[in-house]
Amino acid sequence: MLLSDVLSASISWHPSEGDSVLLGAVDDDIAIAETIAATLPAKARGRIFLEVGDASGIRAFAAPGRVCVTWLCRDRGQSMRAAVDAWLAEMLPIEAEREHQVYAWTSGDRAAHALTSD
Repeated sequence: MLLSDVLSASISWHPSEGDSVLLGAVDDDIAIAETIAATLPAKARGRIFLEVGDASGIRAFAAPGRVCVTWLCRDRGQSMRAAVDAWLAEMLPIEAEREHQVYAWTSGDRAAHALTSD
């Protein structure tokens, strides 16, 4: 069994095809986000927010080309939760014509889940 199978199964990571993905992790959970990012298909799109204490915690992080990785530093007043909330406010607008969906996992969540604008 691969480590990626264990980690993704432990948080129930099963996005639908076409979902935008959102990952948010702090310090010790960055390895989980890294493992999930490694399992994403090349066509995946979305955002990953990674929070560390300071710039010394920033390192290389691989993700598909349409998944933007943003490092946040607590010593600069940056917060993964605030960044996730702001991104979701933009990506889940209320529209009468269609529903928007994001598949997400953040540090502190027991399992991944779909979020919709509905």
